[in-house]
Amino acid sequence: MANGSQTGQIGLRGWVYAGRFGLERYAYTLHRITGLGLLLYFLMHICVTSSRALGQAAWESVMGFLSHPIFRIGEFLVYVAFAYHALNGVRLILGELGLGLGNPVRPEYPYPIAHRRQRPLFLALMIISGILILAGGWDFFVTKH
Repeated sequence: MANGSQTGQIGLRGWVYAGRFGLERYAYTLHRITGLGLLLYFLMHICVTSSRALGQAAWESVMGFLSHPIFRIGEFLVYVAFAYHALNGVRLILGELGLGLGNPVRPEYPYPIAHRRQRPLFLALMIISGILILAGGWDFFVTKH
């Protein structure tokens, strides 16, 4: 049985576990998860915003429910997902444009081009993402609004 067909048969574990693929596969998986999380947030945001059409009492009821501190943590998680997803998306766009790929070579694992050119870009953008997340965490939890 070919290796490609085996990964299709291991279900969710195959979707999450990177195995020998390393950081890039985890970045891909996290990009998918954050994209789905942001989609879920946007759907919930539409539902919450649409409660305004039901009148002032309905709007105040929903907003009162959402004032619970657990939703503050949820807002921060949306921010974290956005920061990661946006910067990883920039990395992917740069890769699609051919920046950081170098000259074409015969693809042989462990793909030295990815390790020498793409991984530094990945690490730089993740450091920037981490800085943005820390700054956002400071704003969310330390400074009082």
